[in-house]
Amino acid sequence: MPLELLDPTGEPAPTGFRAAPRLTALDSLRIGLFSNGKVNADRLLRYTAEVFEREAGCRVAVDTGKPNASRIAEPQVLERIANDVDFLITAVGD
Repeated sequence: MPLELLDPTGEPAPTGFRAAPRLTALDSLRIGLFSNGKVNADRLLRYTAEVFEREAGCRVAVDTGKPNASRIAEPQVLERIANDVDFLITAVGD
C-alpha cells in the first residue's frame, strides 16, 4: 500500500482583525509589558524595556501579564493595554 501524505495546515480562518500600522518612531512612546507567567519572562521584559527607556525615552505605562501560561488574558487587561500603551512587548520565559 503506498504512503499518503496529508497537509494538516489547512487554510487560515478570517478573523476580521488586521495588523496595526508600523510605528515610524519610538521617541517618548508608552510601553506595555505582558508576561506569560513563566519563570524569567518578567526579567526579560524589564531588561528590554530599559533599553527602550534609555535609547528612545520611552516609559513603561502597563506592566502586567497572566498568572500562568495556560490561562488566557483577561479581557479587561487587554482593554487596558489597548487604551494605555503605544506598543506592547510580550515574552515567554523558562
